Amino acid sequence: MEYSFLPDLDGWTALRAVVEKGGVTEAARVLKIGQPAVTKRLRALEECYGMPLLERVRGRLRLTPAGDLVYRFAVQTLDRHVLLREDLQNISKGRNTLRLEVTVAIGEHLLPELLLRFTEQFPDYKVISRLGYGRLIETRLATGLADLALLESAPDHPDILVQKWMEDELWLVCGANHPLAGSEMVPVEQLTNLTYVLREKRSAVRDATDQALQGIGIEKVHIALEAGSTNTIIEMLERGRYVSFLPRFAVQESVAEGSLHRLKVQGFRIMRTLWIARHRDNLKHPVAEAFIAVLREMESVAA
Repeated sequence: MEYSFLPDLDGWTALRAVVEKGGVTEAARVLKIGQPAVTKRLRALEECYGMPLLERVRGRLRLTPAGDLVYRFAVQTLDRHVLLREDLQNISKGRNTLRLEVTVAIGEHLLPELLLRFTEQFPDYKVISRLGYGRLIETRLATGLADLALLESAPDHPDILVQKWMEDELWLVCGANHPLAGSEMVPVEQLTNLTYVLREKRSAVRDATDQALQGIGIEKVHIALEAGSTNTIIEMLERGRYVSFLPRFAVQESVAEGSLHRLKVQGFRIMRTLWIARHRDNLKHPVAEAFIAVLREMESVAA
């Protein structure tokens, strides 16, 4: 395979700096090189792709359509390169460090307590945690870039071993000002009359919600908005007149405080399992074993 036509990182870095800092002068200052060096890198990049990437409009440099494509690709590549360097540094730190990946909802609502408990019990161990989405976490786990993962759906990969962690339920919740806020139970037929704010498609919570609704014959509900953060949805519910299916562990405190209200649905519940996942070749990691012990303690307390 031929790689000689590919640009180097210096060209992408120069382009990104010029775009994000507003010009060649500012880019040179950030990169700690001279302005001619920045210009040389940009020209080399344009020669590599065979077309102009920047143009001057009213005295300011702007991306051409081709430049916009290259810029976006450069940002993604450079960011992934930074993550790769971090992963390599973490590997070099040895077996007293755990590279932990968790989904966003678990990271927002369960991870802080987990880390505090773990640090208290195992002060000599270190956890480097990262929040992400299930499919990306699965990839990082399968390729050895993570030691342990906490997931909201079980990955289907031959090299990943999964264990049940704890049971969770998706609660139907609304804000205190919602017309149904005083209701204890709503008929299942009313689910199609409500207006929802839901997690984005392909998220674990959304998949569980859609599958459960389809299981009782509901193919479509009125979705006003979709959001990529459980916390964002909670805030929207507290301010607006929407409902949502959200993890119990994420909303039970708000329900107890009264800012959210749980709506029980007659004859309908959405139950699911939270999972612990590891690579099959990495089952004897001492920090992972210690962390799993803390997870089991938390599971018994939650039960």
